[in-house]
Amino acid sequence: MAEFTVAVSDPEDGHTYQIDVDGQDANRFIGRELGDEVDGSAVGLDGYTLELTGGSDTSGRPMRPDVRGVTTKEIMSDGGVGFKPTTDGERKRITVRGREVSDDTRQINAKITARGSDDVADLLGDDDE
Repeated sequence: MAEFTVAVSDPEDGHTYQIDVDGQDANRFIGRELGDEVDGSAVGLDGYTLELTGGSDTSGRPMRPDVRGVTTKEIMSDGGVGFKPTTDGERKRITVRGREVSDDTRQINAKITARGSDDVADLLGDDDE
């Protein structure tokens, strides 16, 4: 059964909240891709909408939005997620995870795109900082 951590960022106040999800709530994320919107009730944010912005797998490989599927893939990168070049024209072969959430995903990054009536800090607790 899937279980992972969801890092929810609130663009209004700049806080990020770490929420562990498993079971039925985790299954709401399986099969979704980076850029998709998910109902916030899966992480305790009733009335909120979250956009998936990134993540990583069990080995720490980042999810990359331009790689299809759930498998790992070696790509030649000139920058972006997973590699930051130090000189102009530098390229490097890196291993990244596809953009679809699967059982191998261990962390999902999400941001709030639509707000509910309750305050985020009240719903998730302010002790996660």
